[in-house]
Amino acid sequence: MTEFERVAATSEVPDPGSMLVEVGERLVVIIHAVGHFYALDDVCTHDGGPLSEGPIDAEHKTIACPRHGAKFDIRNGAAVTMPATKPTRSHEVKVEGDQVFVRLKKD
Repeated sequence: MTEFERVAATSEVPDPGSMLVEVGERLVVIIHAVGHFYALDDVCTHDGGPLSEGPIDAEHKTIACPRHGAKFDIRNGAAVTMPATKPTRSHEVKVEGDQVFVRLKKD
């Protein structure tokens, strides 16, 4: 997928907060923190946990897996704490007016 796809209205995602969306056939967590929107694959690389169900730390710009607490940088998907050692995929986000759009990064 190379085009941006509308995924939500800005008002649907509280700050801080997250929302699970489907982009193409991929589950993506949209994260709103400190006025910015981010998009990550909804998967913890440690054991496949749903990041969309984990807490967001807006100050440190992380989201934690609800299963074992691995934290990921919401800006780029980097694994920040154990037990995860590999990043989760991040995607491009743009906001136009009151709409949030995501473009998936290629595999």
